[in-house]
Amino acid sequence: MSRIAVYPGSFDPLTRGHLDIIQRASKLFDQVVVAVSNNATKKHVFSVSERLEIVEEATRPLPNVDVDTISGLLVDYLKTKKSKILIRGLRVVSDMDYEFQLASFNRRLYKDVETVFLMPDDQYTYLASSMVREIARLGAGTEQFVTPFVARKLKLKFSAKK
Repeated sequence: MSRIAVYPGSFDPLTRGHLDIIQRASKLFDQVVVAVSNNATKKHVFSVSERLEIVEEATRPLPNVDVDTISGLLVDYLKTKKSKILIRGLRVVSDMDYEFQLASFNRRLYKDVETVFLMPDDQYTYLASSMVREIARLGAGTEQFVTPFVARKLKLKFSAKK
């Protein structure tokens, strides 16, 4: 039986921390599905199609990683993918409270789900997409936080808004 793990998120934008989690998960599971959320209530910098393109570009070297979109209830998506494994990244201790609540809710909705928490490399523990968006919006370089492809996309996105 194949072990399929799902790593959901908005990935707006995908950071080096996200990519580190994806790489780690790809070594632990037979297949990893990076599920890009399609939440219309959130205001994203990148559209769903742009975020899909970004994640696909970054994960191309990882043969057991697929990229998909998700809307609706996460546990329903897990069932459609025949997965019982949910990947969540933990950067700092303050993430744990929210993630623990989320894991508990998911287990109540789908008793077979197991949430696996992965920590990124130490150099990415402070990294958040919201911070990357803000420094990009202010015109600073983002290359140390995101892949070169994402850095170019951010630069184009924010230079077009001026």
